[in-house]
Amino acid sequence: MLAAAGRLGRLAFGDFLDRARRPAYLVVLATAVGLGYLAVPDTDAHWVLMRVGDYRGRYDSAYTGMVTALGAALWLSLGGFYAVRDALARDERTGVGELLAASPLHTAGYLAAKFLGNVLVLASMVGVLAGTALVMQVVRDESSSVDPVALVAPFLLVTLPVVVLTAAMALLSETVPALRGGLGNVVWFFAWLVAVLGGMAPGIPLGGLGVHQPVASMRDDLLAQGGQVSEGDFSLGLTYEETPLRVFDWDGFTPTTGYLLGRATLVLVAVVLVPLPALWFARFDPGRRGGGSGTPAGRHVAPAAPAEGARPVMATAFAGRPRTPVRPGRAGGRLLTGELRILLRGGRWWWLGLAAITAAGALAPLSGVIRFVLPLAWLWPILRWSRLGSQRHEHGVATLLDAYPTPHRRTIAEGLAGVCVAALAGLAPLARLLVAGDWPGVAAWCGGALFVPALALALGTLSRSHRLFQTIYLPLWYVTANGLPFLDFMGACRIDGALAGPSPLLFLASAPLLLVAALATNAARSAAS
Repeated sequence: MLAAAGRLGRLAFGDFLDRARRPAYLVVLATAVGLGYLAVPDTDAHWVLMRVGDYRGRYDSAYTGMVTALGAALWLSLGGFYAVRDALARDERTGVGELLAASPLHTAGYLAAKFLGNVLVLASMVGVLAGTALVMQVVRDESSSVDPVALVAPFLLVTLPVVVLTAAMALLSETVPALRGGLGNVVWFFAWLVAVLGGMAPGIPLGGLGVHQPVASMRDDLLAQGGQVSEGDFSLGLTYEETPLRVFDWDGFTPTTGYLLGRATLVLVAVVLVPLPALWFARFDPGRRGGGSGTPAGRHVAPAAPAEGARPVMATAFAGRPRTPVRPGRAGGRLLTGELRILLRGGRWWWLGLAAITAAGALAPLSGVIRFVLPLAWLWPILRWSRLGSQRHEHGVATLLDAYPTPHRRTIAEGLAGVCVAALAGLAPLARLLVAGDWPGVAAWCGGALFVPALALALGTLSRSHRLFQTIYLPLWYVTANGLPFLDFMGACRIDGALAGPSPLLFLASAPLLLVAALATNAARSAAS
């Protein structure tokens, strides 16, 4: 038993070390540190992460730790999910999975090691955020007394159970064939939204994010000090306040037995979910790809299809550009057509959805087109756009394409194919804007049609994965679709019919800069190879 536990521990720690070196880990970690900064803003700041009525707590250890821990639970349950959701797919791409399939390690043990690796990755981020909270308390200097227990306890009680459950859900989603690709990322984003919005309502089973008892304690202390606050006047999430929040003193809270049981139950649910996929997960065993019935359940089970891209189906000794003279031709049109066919391949359901969006854009009132149909049109192609810059790496053909004599043309054609997909998805809203003579709306549409594919191409080229674009684009789309205008790239936010967001010129100018970034990244890699 001890030998098996030691083996699982070594596998999990090795997995953690491997993933801690990846760009996705650093991106999510840097964002988490930025969130820790936003959680404890300047005393006269207008942007705040949490408020109770018109108040915030004094920046002592109890309040600084709690507000940072709540922000960490909010962010790591989303960004952390995407950061760790590559554990099984990476083993498949690198061939490590097949080696492990030939080992005596049981499938349940393999899943447990991957789960522990996920937990270590996310827990390390929680630890960094706890350190950030300490730094911010010292920097803000509203309280000179540091209480380590009051500072760290919220991360153990609030954040850690949430990230443990997130680690289990990320692993589970990788074993379900329908969720293994980009669709799983999109589904998790909306599931996260439902969980977060529901988790802030009273009476949620297991306590949701664990926010209610701390906030109730804050409200009681505030009322005792003569403050005015109603029952539901609470906000968790980045919001803008016209006037800086007033300050009250909060001494922390003592968790009840029910609260502790709810947090422990979240961890228990995660532990129960981990071995469950052993019933269907075919662990990279080539002999079980077809799902033969003669194989014992729970042993060496493997996924039917590659998740974040298949392993290369052929190997080649050729790399780089050909050494023979190249005769330039006029293949730009054929190259663009080929890239567009790759982006649009497969999925009748996608075309049916596009037809429904087009019909709604043609029949709905113009206000409904701007408010609802246009955001839906900029969401529907997300799985297509996320292939830009990444699919050649995920499908193992990057080495073959390195022989292309003018790689910049291929990159430009790929970006233009993404613009064509945007034009196809947003054709009906564009037509309605043109008919109505809404020229600012047309300019905003053009800015979005160029900006989004360019963003996808730059992020896909940088990360060689479709996950980074999806992680960044989904929150960007959501805040815009919900009427927050400060990053409105589609022209959906209006005040008295006028654009409420930034000028479309901002996004029109950003698109070529992002394309240059993608070209420069490819050029740097080509020079280094």
